[in-house]
Amino acid sequence: MSNSKVGLFFGSFNPIHIGHLIIANYMANYTTLDEVWFVVSPQNPFKDKKSLGNMYDRLEMVNLAIEGSENLRACDIEFSLPQPSYTIDTLTHLAEKYPNKDFLLIMGEDNLQGLMKWKNADIILRDYKIIVYPRPGYNAGEMKEHPSVLMTDTPVMELSSTFLRNAIREGKSVKFYSPDAVIDFIDKKGLYSS
Repeated sequence: MSNSKVGLFFGSFNPIHIGHLIIANYMANYTTLDEVWFVVSPQNPFKDKKSLGNMYDRLEMVNLAIEGSENLRACDIEFSLPQPSYTIDTLTHLAEKYPNKDFLLIMGEDNLQGLMKWKNADIILRDYKIIVYPRPGYNAGEMKEHPSVLMTDTPVMELSSTFLRNAIREGKSVKFYSPDAVIDFIDKKGLYSS
């Protein structure tokens, strides 16, 4: 039997919103992927701690958001890796831990545009396929033609976690921007309100 194909969707998910979920669901259904894993990034030592929700809260919100989805899952692998976590190290770690899975990267065109600045970008492009969703205002140029890169027609969603955090802080309704279970969790824990 061939290895199952897992797309890795890296992010802070602070908080997760329907834009993230639309991308993941599209990738799980309209590409060759069998599963999509939300790889929740831990506390970035360079980011202001207050602006980044607790990593366990963010992981829990991802779990709440995808409950009942067969081919989406949350992944906390980077919680136990040295900081800051570089994508290449996470990929190496996952490949050792799950030898029966083939990992692919999911990223926005904005990240693809800057990929050559990443640690070991050449090795990532050599060893991994990258599935890309469009981002308005970005054009990755010749990177789009790279044999390891697959561009998709993922629906574009101009929604950001920053927008959600600001709306919550201003006491505005965020209904429909994120699943109800996530919004309830944010309310109960008083996240992003100050």
